[in-house]
Parts: sequence; C-alpha cells; structure tokens
Amino acid sequence: MTLSREKKIWMYQKMCEIRDFELEVDRLFKADLIWGTCHLSVGQEASAVGAIAALDEKDMITSTHRGHGHCIAKGGKLPQMFAELLGKETGYCRGRGGSMHIADLEMGNLGANGIVGGGIPIATGAALASKLKKDGKVTLCFFGDGATNQGVFHEALNLAAVKKLPVVYVCENNQYGMSVPFKKASAVKNAADRAAAYDIPGIIVDGNDIEAVYQVVQEAVERVRQGEGPSLIEAKTYRWLGHSKSDPRVYRTRQEEEEWKQKCPIKRYRQKLINEGTATEEELAKVQEAVEKAIQEALEYALNSPEPKIEEIMDDVYA
Repeated sequence: MTLSREKKIWMYQKMCEIRDFELEVDRLFKADLIWGTCHLSVGQEASAVGAIAALDEKDMITSTHRGHGHCIAKGGKLPQMFAELLGKETGYCRGRGGSMHIADLEMGNLGANGIVGGGIPIATGAALASKLKKDGKVTLCFFGDGATNQGVFHEALNLAAVKKLPVVYVCENNQYGMSVPFKKASAVKNAADRAAAYDIPGIIVDGNDIEAVYQVVQEAVERVRQGEGPSLIEAKTYRWLGHSKSDPRVYRTRQEEEEWKQKCPIKRYRQKLINEGTATEEELAKVQEAVEKAIQEALEYALNSPEPKIEEIMDDVYA
C-alpha cells in the first residue's frame, strides 16, 4: 500500500513525540520528580509507529513494560501520560499505576504490562473475543525478545494458529533481555524462526526502518482480515539507554551503542522524506518545533495537576 504524504508526516511526528517524551521522562527521573522505575524506548521509535500505522482506529494493541511509545503511537494523550508518571490525579490511572500500567481503552490500547510476556495472552484473548463477536478488530501484540522464552508465548501462538485468530505478534528485538544478549538466551538465531513450529509466517524486518515495518505489518494485518490467521514479525532494533533507569549497561560497549545510534530511525526517516521530496527541511523543522511545544505544554499540565488526596488513595485499587 502506498503511503500518503499526510501519513508519512504523521509517522515522522509520532516518532519525534516518542523520542522527546522519553528524553523528558529521563530528565524528570534524574531530577527525582518521578519515583519507582521506568523503561525507556529511545532508539525503538520506528517499530512502534510503523506497526501501529498499519492499524485502523478500531483495532487494539497490547504493550510491554517499555510501552510509552506504543501508547503515544496509538493516540495516547501526552498530558495524561506525564501526569500518570508524576503520580498526579489527572493521570491515566489517577497516578496509581505509573509507567508500566498505562492503558487507554478508548483508543484501543489494552495496556502496558510489568510482566515479561504478560501482554501476549491478553492480546490472544482479545483476538479470540473479536473472532467470536465478529467485530472485525485486529489486535497487535508487542513484546520483547526476552518474552519469546516464556511458556505463554508458545501457548498463545499455538492457540492463535489453531483458531486462526485475528492477532499479529510483533517482537521488538532490541538485542537484550534485560542484560542477556538474545543470541546467548535463544536456541534459534531469530525470534521469527519460531513461527515455523506453529505453521504461521515468521517475518524479519529492520526495526529502524519505519516504512519497512509498516509494510510487513500491513501485509500481516490484511492476512488476518482475510481469515488466514496470525503472523509473527521480528523487528530488529536497539534501545539506546539501559533496561531501566538503574542500569549501568556494563554488559555492552559504548562502541556498540554508538554504532546503533548511527542507525537512528528518526534521522534516517527525516533524510528519506527530504530526499524523495515529501517534505523540506523547513517543514520538518516546524514539525519538530510543534512537538517540542506539545511536550512542554503537556508537562506543564502535569506539573500543575493536583496530587491524589490521602483519603482517596485506595480508590480503584484492588488487592
């Protein structure tokens, strides 16, 4: 499917929003304005935006512990996201959930998840419900390379393949499951190789090439809509920062990080848009300026939002 100019600019804008949001969150953590922990996706913007760009608005996603980018790409509201991370009453979960529990059911985001692979059975169940209800919805399921070694990954893919469920599995392989290299933790070279066990397509894509991600996910989504069942897509990418804010990254070299930074998905797409005549440098600079303004306005909203009241702190919290 040919991408329109409007869609390409939207994809560029969303990647910029994710990058700026994540960098601002990193700054807020270092300033002790956010507590707990947080998993940032700087460097992985193309896999989130490219995949979600292939969905219809009615379609659904499940996310991961590294889920801010997925939420933003699916239409998440920046003010409410900042407010949630800052523990404010106006946040998505009224400040109770934090980074790993943001959900936006109105936009089809069934939620982030602090359990490795935890979103996989949720996505599979949502897809089963869609098939039974015949509502035409597709569920896009994000997870990391570490999740492919969880038992639930295999159970879910087997069930989805047997029942031909309307779900597309997207493994964002950022090379490390916390601190363990994928190649040391997996008996197969590629996560996508595991699709063969369930007789479904296994596709490998450059996770830093946003249009390549879009194309393979779009094809998988069309396959699902035709009743042909799920696909497993492996987007090979890289997280620039640590697994979480406390990660000193002693398991990899700064040279390796720099090599991946040279493959920055945002700079890469920016140059492509300019080279093909889709947008000028000035137009893309204006997009970036608008994003920066939106980020600052959203942060100001969150900082000025009220704290939860002590007497209401247990509202909507379940044991």
